[in-house]
Amino acid sequence: QASSAPFRLSTRSSLRRSIAEMRAPLLRRALGRRLSSSSLRTAAFSPLAHLEMGPPDPILGLSEAFAKDDAPNKINLGVGAYRDDDTKPYVLPSVREAEQRVLDNKYDKEYAGIVGVKEFNELATRFAYGEDSDVYGRLATVQSLSGTGACRVVGALLARFGWSSIYVPNPTWGNHIPIMKDAGLEVKKYRYYDAATCGLDFAGLCEDVRAAPDGSAFLLHACAHNPTGVDPTQEQWAELSQLMKSKKHAIFFDSAYQGFASGDAEKDAWAVRKFVEDGHNILLAQSFAKNFGLYGERIGCLSAVCADQDEAARVLSQLKILIRPMYSNPPVTGARLVIEVLKDPALREQWTKECKGMADRIMEMRTQLRAKLEGMGNPRPWQHITDQIGMFCFSGLSEAEVLQLRSEHHIYLTSNGRISMAGVTSKNIDHLATSMHKVTT
Repeated sequence: QASSAPFRLSTRSSLRRSIAEMRAPLLRRALGRRLSSSSLRTAAFSPLAHLEMGPPDPILGLSEAFAKDDAPNKINLGVGAYRDDDTKPYVLPSVREAEQRVLDNKYDKEYAGIVGVKEFNELATRFAYGEDSDVYGRLATVQSLSGTGACRVVGALLARFGWSSIYVPNPTWGNHIPIMKDAGLEVKKYRYYDAATCGLDFAGLCEDVRAAPDGSAFLLHACAHNPTGVDPTQEQWAELSQLMKSKKHAIFFDSAYQGFASGDAEKDAWAVRKFVEDGHNILLAQSFAKNFGLYGERIGCLSAVCADQDEAARVLSQLKILIRPMYSNPPVTGARLVIEVLKDPALREQWTKECKGMADRIMEMRTQLRAKLEGMGNPRPWQHITDQIGMFCFSGLSEAEVLQLRSEHHIYLTSNGRISMAGVTSKNIDHLATSMHKVTT
């Protein structure tokens, strides 16, 4: 027993010497290459090192350039969010009241489920389709991550169930195209904007609708077309509805501005309701970002009008299958805020007035900008400023004129000439009008 102890110690000592001798060349080589431990970790754990820098978002880049500009008279007309006459973000008082009620209710923080908050879905669809619609009982409805999330789910639904492409207006909201492409759809364009008149190319639109294969998917802006602010008249909507019905096209409405466009939520829903009345079983995306000022709450709704209750159940089941691995379920706070506003007649009336106030301020800025340009004797026609509607004005300015506004007058708008009218105020409109006059004469 006693003689075995030295043997063990000797063995351990030998092992240590052997290990040290084995490590020594490795250590010398490592030191020779002067590799630090951090560089070793970097070399070993860089699975994404091959990724290239992606292009910056054009709106974000514009905002960054604006932030770096020290000019006291600079104007940011790129961001698609409402601002008050002091260029400050605006939280509607009705939403503040709803927020307090939600806090007072002390709701739990449980999951809402895949379809979201069901009371919200009910109120949101009634807001869009109207109380007297015959769609109730045959709707498949889910709460969505604002309008963007609804568009993404629609793209996935179409791609999975028989459509390989979707037609969008030319131009359209910049995010529509990557959303649909990422969903696996080919994006085709139909004529919409007439650059010569800064208005609608209705004849070209109808020609492209006729030329598309029967049963094609078409994306339509429900009101306040982004980026042009150009909408069809009610007569043109009615004609388009009949044409699309004859072609059996699948209609997807993106409604981001109900109530915010004209100040009248019923009027802004006219096209959606007309298509449903004419027998279209539409898909509808709703956003409550602009009209309720809930930009950061990511609250929206996606609904599908179906033939009957059985079809609605089948469509809803497939929507749930798509949503579950995509984002599982939506956040609840925005839904609760909208519920408080829409379910209380007094609070809803207050919201209606506040929403109209936002729309009215934008329309007033349109009127003043046009009047100032015409008052300066500018040779271009500017009627389109007041003919267009909603947050955006497609000014007709060329890219060169836009860059001149930026470099010489510190006014920032997107290169296609889109002006966010929410950024125009009584305090900066003179500078804007004078600068636009200078670059166009």
